[in-house]
Amino acid sequence: MHALPLAIVLPLLLGPLCAWAGPTSAAGKGRAAWLAATLTAAALALLLSQAGAVFGGAAPRWQWPWVPALGLNLSLRLDGLALMFGALITGMGLLVILYAAYYLSAQDPPGKLYALLMLFMAAMLGVVLADNLLLLVVFWELTSLSSFLLVGYWRQRAEARAGARMALTVTGAGGLALLAGVVLLGQMAGTYEISELAARRDVIVGDARYPLALALILLGCFTKSAQWPFHFWLPEAMAAPTPVSAYLHSATMVKAGIFLLMRLYPALGGTLLFEATVAAIGLLTMVFAAYVAVFRHDLKGLLAYSTISHLGLITFLIGLSSPLSAVAAVFHVLNHATFKASLFMTAGIIDHETGTRDMRRLGGLLPLLPWTATLAMVAAAAMAGVPLANGFISKEMFFAEAADLAALPGWGLLVPLAATLGGVCSVAYSLRFVHDVFFNGPPKELPNPHPHEPPLFMKLPVALLVAVCVLVGVWPGLLAPLVQVAAAAVLGAPPPEFHLALWHGFNLPLLMSGIALAGGVLLYFLLLRRFDLHLNHPRGWTGRLVFTRVVERLFAACAWLIARLENGSLQRYVAWLMGSAIVLAALPFLATEGVSAGSRPRLDAPLPALVAWLLLIAAGAALLRGHRDRLLAVVLVGVIGLVTALAFLALSAPDLALTQLAVELVSTVLLLMGLALLPRWSPRESGRARQLRDAVLAGTGGLGVGLLAWLMLTRDHASIAWYFLAQAVPGGGGTNAVNVILVDFRGYDTWGEITVLAVAAVGVLALLQGFHVQRPPKDAAGRAWSFSHPPLLLRSAARLVLPLALVVSVYLFWRGHNLPGGGFVAGLVTAVALVLQYMARGQTRAEALLDAAGGARYVRWIALGLAIAGLTGAGALVLGAPFLTSAHGHPHVPLLGELPLATASLFDLGVYVTVVGATLLTLSVLGAASRERTP
Repeated sequence: MHALPLAIVLPLLLGPLCAWAGPTSAAGKGRAAWLAATLTAAALALLLSQAGAVFGGAAPRWQWPWVPALGLNLSLRLDGLALMFGALITGMGLLVILYAAYYLSAQDPPGKLYALLMLFMAAMLGVVLADNLLLLVVFWELTSLSSFLLVGYWRQRAEARAGARMALTVTGAGGLALLAGVVLLGQMAGTYEISELAARRDVIVGDARYPLALALILLGCFTKSAQWPFHFWLPEAMAAPTPVSAYLHSATMVKAGIFLLMRLYPALGGTLLFEATVAAIGLLTMVFAAYVAVFRHDLKGLLAYSTISHLGLITFLIGLSSPLSAVAAVFHVLNHATFKASLFMTAGIIDHETGTRDMRRLGGLLPLLPWTATLAMVAAAAMAGVPLANGFISKEMFFAEAADLAALPGWGLLVPLAATLGGVCSVAYSLRFVHDVFFNGPPKELPNPHPHEPPLFMKLPVALLVAVCVLVGVWPGLLAPLVQVAAAAVLGAPPPEFHLALWHGFNLPLLMSGIALAGGVLLYFLLLRRFDLHLNHPRGWTGRLVFTRVVERLFAACAWLIARLENGSLQRYVAWLMGSAIVLAALPFLATEGVSAGSRPRLDAPLPALVAWLLLIAAGAALLRGHRDRLLAVVLVGVIGLVTALAFLALSAPDLALTQLAVELVSTVLLLMGLALLPRWSPRESGRARQLRDAVLAGTGGLGVGLLAWLMLTRDHASIAWYFLAQAVPGGGGTNAVNVILVDFRGYDTWGEITVLAVAAVGVLALLQGFHVQRPPKDAAGRAWSFSHPPLLLRSAARLVLPLALVVSVYLFWRGHNLPGGGFVAGLVTAVALVLQYMARGQTRAEALLDAAGGARYVRWIALGLAIAGLTGAGALVLGAPFLTSAHGHPHVPLLGELPLATASLFDLGVYVTVVGATLLTLSVLGAASRERTP
């Protein structure tokens, strides 16, 4: 198997084993951690095995056509950008797995956490490796679902559940917008392959739908990467365990939106609309979140807003049309992941050792946690952009790009000023993180009054990340090759020459850095001394408050609407459904100036057709008149069904006629059994006004359908029937085009239909299992109720009919691919024969003979039928063909001669078993509900 799909499949399929290997115990925690680390290391090794080709300028690719007609292919590609993000996802995952092994308490189930981490890792790898837009959206939604489960890991905590719901709501809504934008983009470009979009950029940006597609895609990116005004979900997600926060909110999930902006930049970027929107939102988010972070009292809350700010910084850089801004954005993605993950882990250590993350209670921890304090100070310096740390270099590049915009006319000067202000706030909140925790007096009433250094291996991931911060800060050229190939993937072309260095001389970006450092220190101590920072923070309308109010209003509006629509009246529901359908169907006619019949020659109606129509009209009128008599209604519906079967036969559709007759027989029996649970007469519920409404809806609907049929049948049209008639034998190996269509050409649709049938039957079991009707001993005429002694003639006839019916069903089954028949009608014939056994022998004896008491056997029949049909389709995948592709041939068999065989017969067998099981399960449940109880 190719390395790229294997890197996704390993954590996706084997990750659930972590839940089995890791029960809540020390030994279980170790096994789960080792298994998760092994899977992650294997995925990392698979990606690194392709790194040589990537650095050599190639982009290894793997593709498996899925639904080529829709542009849906399982295609993966590893270029520089995917390699960088893939290494971050797996490399950071290894450190988080090690950290989590020491972070989790004895009560936290480790297997659950590691299994969810593996699921999320597989989803993120799918996002960054996908070369098909539709496949990318699938993995994108999987990241939202898996992050929802991770954020809500401590489900016993209300804040965890609320944070998980908020994150899923915001990112899920953005995912829907992204799906719409992706479909629109694929239609504009004529392809869903990401690697082909750049070549069609002129077509995309020149399309009138470009602004709409861009807006929808940006909604998906901004919600996932917590850009203003969708930022508020990220701080609420801090209710997750710290290993989850360190992984999702510094290196992976929140970077998914950043990744997609970079990935689609060659196709969508470079326009004034893209630059104005993305750069403006990024700069606004950067400044706003940096300011708010200064006033957060919770350690993880401060880091959450600082993450939002740095994501805004990267978004701003992506939005610019400068090639060097892409280099700066790529470089800061790497730097931010290292110092932010280390700071999240440090916050987890502090919480783990002290029992709190509230900086108003912390302070003076330096003597108690000297190693942790040292690591935290270095990481915070990198976050603040202090020289000799990696954050300083990428922030200098950010200031350089912002300074270049000062020359723009109008408001251009505000860009470097805003960037510097964001830098000032960044220094202030970084300084607060260090000063309020490790200095600033003794701690105040800690839940754990005796904190101490954590175990070595809990600090080891933090130490490794801090070492990277310093190493890259002193020797930034170390990452230059990776930045080079990643930036080239972002731009769709080699980036201009750049030089990652600590010193570029005295220039404006250096001045802006100096102002940010000095201003940040001054701002923090002024707020601390003059405005009592621990007692104040910005108040007013927040994103969380707006979200909560909007959700409350939506629920109130839904309650109001439901109270007026859902009053328990099925008649009202059907009326709304019919009325809506009529209005929607009438809209095209209202927009048309004139509607007239076509010029196709009319045919005279033969006498049998006139008789059938009169019979239909009579049956319909009688049904309308006597619908309250449920028994009469069932009989009249059966008459209408039989006339319909005759119509099918007259129109040369014997397959449909056979199926219709069998359906009428089975459904009539089931309906009659259902009537045993109900009174014979339905109550008179409708008043005159409601009857008038129903008459108007029924008349309008009937006339509308008749008009549509008339307009269509009086016009010549190209029929697709000739295609199926021509391709039935060469494409499906059968002369019965109807059966070939059902089991081959649209076999997936048929598989869905039998699945619906199975769900309906199991639903009947769930609703009526254990239900029993108390029948009166006598009816109104004084006749006794009893089914204990079925008539002798019926019992005798049933013995003869069963083997004969089974032979007929086998005959219909085997001839179905070439002559009228097939698995569906054969299953109905078998069901009719078995229904007759129920009637002749009584349910108790019949089920005893079939060993199906309680319907358990029939549920297994249904499962077996669906499995046979599904495995038939999967067999085609194994052989490299699309799902449910049929193979056929004419092998020569001794004595029997040449036999026409097709794998579609196996699929038809699954249909047969499912139909029999679903019918008998419904029959069994209805019969059990009305069965006589033995005294």
